[in-house]
Amino acid sequence: MSAEPVRALIPLPEEKTGLLTRLVDGLDQASLHWLSGYTAGLAAHAQVPPRDGATLVSVETAVLQQLTIVYGSQTGNSKRLAESLAREAGNAGLAVRLLRADAYPLRELKSERLLYVVISTQGDGDPPDDARGFVEFIAGKRAPRLEELKFAVLGLGDSSYAQFCAVGAALDSRLAELGAARLFARGDADVDVDTIARPWLQRALTTARETLKTESLKTSAPSAKVTPLRPQRAPVTWNRERPYSAEVLVNQRISARDGSRDIRHIELSLKDSGFSYEPGDALGVWPTNPASLVDDVIGAAGLDAQSLVAHEGQTLPLRDWLLDRRELTRLARPFVFAHAQRARHDDLDSLVASPVAFPVLLAEHQVVDVLRRFPAAWNAQELVAALRPLAPRLYSIASSPKVADDEAHLTVARVDYEAFGHRHFGAASEFLAARDADNRVPVFVESNERFRLPQDASRDIIMIGPGTGVAPFRGFLQDRAATGAKGRNWLFFGNPHFRSDFLYQVEWQQALRRGELHRLDVAFSRDQDHKVYVQHAIRRRGRELYAWIEQGAHVYVCGDAARMARDVHAALRDVIVEQGAKSLDEAEATLSRLAAERRYSRDVY
Repeated sequence: MSAEPVRALIPLPEEKTGLLTRLVDGLDQASLHWLSGYTAGLAAHAQVPPRDGATLVSVETAVLQQLTIVYGSQTGNSKRLAESLAREAGNAGLAVRLLRADAYPLRELKSERLLYVVISTQGDGDPPDDARGFVEFIAGKRAPRLEELKFAVLGLGDSSYAQFCAVGAALDSRLAELGAARLFARGDADVDVDTIARPWLQRALTTARETLKTESLKTSAPSAKVTPLRPQRAPVTWNRERPYSAEVLVNQRISARDGSRDIRHIELSLKDSGFSYEPGDALGVWPTNPASLVDDVIGAAGLDAQSLVAHEGQTLPLRDWLLDRRELTRLARPFVFAHAQRARHDDLDSLVASPVAFPVLLAEHQVVDVLRRFPAAWNAQELVAALRPLAPRLYSIASSPKVADDEAHLTVARVDYEAFGHRHFGAASEFLAARDADNRVPVFVESNERFRLPQDASRDIIMIGPGTGVAPFRGFLQDRAATGAKGRNWLFFGNPHFRSDFLYQVEWQQALRRGELHRLDVAFSRDQDHKVYVQHAIRRRGRELYAWIEQGAHVYVCGDAARMARDVHAALRDVIVEQGAKSLDEAEATLSRLAAERRYSRDVY
């Protein structure tokens, strides 16, 4: 598209067009949604004055007359749903702004009139990293009274965890406590997100239209279309709901054959998919449950594999439902409750009633374990309805497109263990480990804007990634080497054993020799009498690490949220206390500031 035809379509003076182009250049989707909502709010209430006597509408006035959607997302689901709601609201003629929680101007909360919050809960009741400040502000003493606000909350979580949707529930209660009016009941979405989220989103849209009186706005405000200022790429036809069938190019074990864990390096072709990704993004994989596990579940339930089950508009044999449409390796609370009603087993009832024992049951058992341990009468129809839908798994991409081109590489730990006298598998890891070259895998790209390399390539980076958490840092290092980034790179890596578990050891050593990796600190926990983890290495290198941070380095953490991320956070805090002569509160404030500046980023799960 040439510049002149585009220029003719833009109803702005030429000098304003240049300013607009500079303003939107480089903005992400959330920022563009906010900008469109802000300008729509201006348009809906501004008189059309002569150019030499322009009337300005304040930010506060614009906020009063629009829908604000705030999301906090760790794995991308909240972001996806919030963007969908914003898109539908915009199409319905509403003035809407969409903001990630850490980009929300907290001073504007007191002026809000219509607010939707879409937020997930991580691990043991924690907010997503990008929503910590937002949640703490609303929960704290500085939060204003909100008698003029109308709101609704959609929480996302995983019912296999004790604190299911705890953050959404806490925000919902706190906003009401501050005087805000709840428009309708909070939604608590499980891993099968859309089951709860889609009806909630539809009600949210309908309610927003009624609240903002869309029809009257339509008659008084001229319609407008957004005209692109530069050529746009063709939309990607493949997505989460319609995954691309990626060819497996390499499936290689990178841990020792006699090691305790089977870790795979998997390379997938994205050629002709239309996908693009950046270091830090994830690849979503739609798995199929292991056939042996499906047969065990059917046997434990005493059912016929070929029984036809009509559900969700489809009629399929029971075995087909369990192969690739129902969760079997992750135990969910609703299923356990339903099973307990059928089993009427005193021991199971006691476990369900215990706030201590029930989370352990959820964490340690799969569906088949409950069926075996506490037999109950199920029919095929009821079993399919009680089990939650199979969800995709997200894997940090272990490559940079600047090096891997149209491929995406993954680092996958195969889940394979003995429990309750039987062998157990993970759904996605077993599915991927069993894919030979030339097999295909249904995938989609999940953007992770919170986990990005510094825009200033001269900045140093500190990467902390034990186990498979090292995956994105392989992509980081590839990208920095390919672009000739001037900043230094420091990697902390840990695993049980040096000999069997040093993932990508040759690559890191070659990068050190080439000067692409400047520091490498490792911690192999089982290679000595006392256990040594990455947090110990962080404390040991505290002086140098603090100097890097003080000089502007970005810190990245990837891996297990339940223990590793907490331990690493505590180690970083202790380094700041010791090396910076700060109190614990001051050190926590420093880490919060670094997170707000995008200099402390975590991709934890």
